[in-house]
Amino acid sequence: MSSSNGFTTCLWFDGDAEAAADYYLSVFKDGRIGRIGRYNEAGPGPAGEVMVVEFEINGQKFIGLNGGPQFPFTEAISFQIHCADETESDYYYDALTRDGGEESACGWVKDKFGVSWQVIPPGAIDLISDPDPKRAAAATAAMMKMKKLDAAEMRRAADAA
Repeated sequence: MSSSNGFTTCLWFDGDAEAAADYYLSVFKDGRIGRIGRYNEAGPGPAGEVMVVEFEINGQKFIGLNGGPQFPFTEAISFQIHCADETESDYYYDALTRDGGEESACGWVKDKFGVSWQVIPPGAIDLISDPDPKRAAAATAAMMKMKKLDAAEMRRAADAA
């Protein structure tokens, strides 16, 4: 799974990188686990424990690193999921907030590991980026009141502007 070109996103976990990789593969159906590296006698973790796990979801390469509690996840970094339809949007929103995940505002969620995601239904970005500033402002104002994005409601607001 390693490559000399391209990008791999490294996610720093506090001991649960393998569980996180398994979780993401259960949420995103197009994925696989790659190499798993373990700490050895040189440390810094206990010999035999998982140090890194490579995984891929939707064509994006990740490596989960069991680095410890020093660097928790924040909303400063998030992953956008551009959904094909409302059913897909509902699926990801529900899957990522289940079992300890959290809703936030404007389509943002945190999964149970603290990783932030933006679940974006089709058309939502176009609405807030409408070339007509009144339509864009109305869609944005509607979005700002939402947790889970409702593109149909955003469109109604834009059309009423």
